Amino acid sequence: MAMDGPITQAQALGTLPLGQGEAARFFAASRFGGIDCLSATFVSHAYALHSHETYAIGSVLAGCEVWNARGRRHHAGPGDLVFNHPLDVHDGAPLDGGYSYRMTYPGLDFIRLVAGSIAGRVVTETPFFPEPVVRDPEGARLFTAAHAALEENHDGLAGEELLLRAFGRMLVLHAGLGEAAIGREAGPVARVRSLIEARYGEDLRLDDLAATAGLSTHHLIRAFRREIGLTPHAYVIDVRVRRAQDSLKSGSALAETAAAVGFADQAHLTRAFKARLGVTPGAYRRAVAG
Repeated sequence: MAMDGPITQAQALGTLPLGQGEAARFFAASRFGGIDCLSATFVSHAYALHSHETYAIGSVLAGCEVWNARGRRHHAGPGDLVFNHPLDVHDGAPLDGGYSYRMTYPGLDFIRLVAGSIAGRVVTETPFFPEPVVRDPEGARLFTAAHAALEENHDGLAGEELLLRAFGRMLVLHAGLGEAAIGREAGPVARVRSLIEARYGEDLRLDDLAATAGLSTHHLIRAFRREIGLTPHAYVIDVRVRRAQDSLKSGSALAETAAAVGFADQAHLTRAFKARLGVTPGAYRRAVAG
């Protein structure tokens, strides 16, 4: 039986208690005006038929989810992306032992803004995903990385950039949205690059970087990667690692260095440093000190 009127995902989840081995965590993506996000594992929990006023966009990490929507029965597993439109009536249940998934619930206005950034025009129509589930391992990987970054909330720019890239890919590949062409943007990219070099230790926002460039967020990400070879966030991390090298050469402690260059903590410095230089910051500090 369908529930009366659109409801939030939290209300849908609250109709039945969670069983053994099940977990669900809601959090808000603050950089996007508090978009609801859900990370959950279900073994026996089944949703009743319901609808939302928002989209429901996500990916299954493990296992298999089965649900009814748009007059058909669907299955989703790892590597699949799931799309429900506002007011799509749907349910959801585990199949063969359960499933884990990550979901977002963006509103129509937000998806239109993302679509406009991609298309290079004001989008007034409702972006439509013809298939409720699509096979897209790369898109699922990108979305999962974005969702995890938003949940950890250690690096706001990372979650912001990753989610916009994930939604952008979905709209172009799975909603048929035309992507505006980009030319060479050496001047705008140079301005953003200079800003990052000067303010790498700050909690930068993609909107501010895009305003500096005079480009939309999606256009900036594409143009920056074309000109520099890295996305804006990747370049921020690159600069932080270079400045960490300078700090370690001067004898600074690891925790002090991490805080000074803008990493959330020493562990984040270590991961980024080793990924780029092949050694840990501690090993590097010992080598340059010796």
